[in-house]
Amino acid sequence: MQTTPVSFFSEGSRISAIWRTPDHDGPYRAIVQGPGWLGLKDAKLYVRYHEALVAAGFAVLVIDYRGFGDSDGDRGYLSPAWQLQDLVNAVTYLTTRDDVIADAIGVFGTGGTGGGNAVLLADVDPRVKAAVSQVPVADGEDWLHRMRSEYEWLDFQKSLDDDRRRRVTTGEGRIVHPREEIMIPTAERRATTIKADVDDRIPSAVPLACAEGIIAYRPIDAAARLTTPLLVIGVEGDATTPTDHAEALYEAARGPKQLIMQRHTTHYAAYDTYWEQTTPVIVGWFDTHVRPAHLIHRTTPSPAIGESIQTESVQEQEVAR
Repeated sequence: MQTTPVSFFSEGSRISAIWRTPDHDGPYRAIVQGPGWLGLKDAKLYVRYHEALVAAGFAVLVIDYRGFGDSDGDRGYLSPAWQLQDLVNAVTYLTTRDDVIADAIGVFGTGGTGGGNAVLLADVDPRVKAAVSQVPVADGEDWLHRMRSEYEWLDFQKSLDDDRRRRVTTGEGRIVHPREEIMIPTAERRATTIKADVDDRIPSAVPLACAEGIIAYRPIDAAARLTTPLLVIGVEGDATTPTDHAEALYEAARGPKQLIMQRHTTHYAAYDTYWEQTTPVIVGWFDTHVRPAHLIHRTTPSPAIGESIQTESVQEQEVAR
């Protein structure tokens, strides 16, 4: 696997990325990935997924969102809307590369908003042929609410309201720790070392106002419109990203879809527990659905039924023969 640092621009900010490719020359089918909640592009957790995808002939572009890691931008400002823009621009960047098949691009996202962002990108960008969403957040408000007791949630809402007043009267809002005061970490998150290689490089101080973007975060609405093939991977009894968020995304999606539910494990342990079982499914999902469209079939059996559209690649024709 070849690993190369690359960069592109997103709304005027330089985005730092890692480009991982097979040892042979392209053009390649490509997978774009944005990190999960507070994640960075060079997290060791992602490498083995990339190795499996590259071994199957894909190239992988994983980015640091604006303001994170090595990317430019407002340091540590958490904005799901900005992250989605960065992912759309990452897809555009891929289409500018001579070593990428421009109509064979997929998206992979894992870890809370990483999984949710994969669904959002697949919804807004028709250039994305398939999505894999692992342990996702489907509804940001519900996610933040369920981390807290009811009185804590009411206090949190009041703190947001107080902060809005403070911002309009003084021009400055409260600064908080994103993992301790926006997200509330579970006991497992405090104990795990699975992200230890990047934990000391994530923001420790962000505006409390960032919570408003998380509250407005709704991949579930995108899933209800989604006809792009979607693979969802959840964990039964997940205390970090609720199990029913993964289930809801799967149920809402309108196109080809598959749900894998990992049992007898936990959110962070699942990355190791079922690595050998889930990874081939991820690779197979992309291998099936991320293909260039050589033929487009438009069929209208009758005006009442309406038109259906299917795509077919030359490789699929050859396999069929």
